[in-house]
Amino acid sequence: MTASFQLRPYRASDEDAAIALWRATWQQAYPAIDFAARVPWWRERWRNELVPNADIIVAEQSGELAGFITIDAAGYLDQLVVAPAHWGGDIANALMLEAKRLSPSGITLLVNADNGRAMRFYARNGFAHAGEDVNPTSGRPVKRMEWKP
Repeated sequence: MTASFQLRPYRASDEDAAIALWRATWQQAYPAIDFAARVPWWRERWRNELVPNADIIVAEQSGELAGFITIDAAGYLDQLVVAPAHWGGDIANALMLEAKRLSPSGITLLVNADNGRAMRFYARNGFAHAGEDVNPTSGRPVKRMEWKP
């Protein structure tokens, strides 16, 4: 049984925990990539692109960050991050419902084409395939997905 959690708006004091969670989660998903080496780039992107331009909602459990979403005013969901210990639980679904509440006219996102687990999650949450692209940072193929109410 998963202990209860709460969703709340991001606070500046969450930065280190959010960045550590991002690194640990992506490292688990892609163990061959050195995400520790990407932390300075991510911290700059977090501070300069996401924090000023997106709503960020965190899932907190027992005083620890267990997940977060970032979604901008255009409905672009840049990040849905959930601690690996909570994969398959309620946190990702709760964060997705919050994203839909924040962007009721629709959501778009890019997902790594080789991340079948994530693509299945988005499909279960009503997202449809909407095209192919390449991540400009990693060069990895990505799929564009969108949810329309």
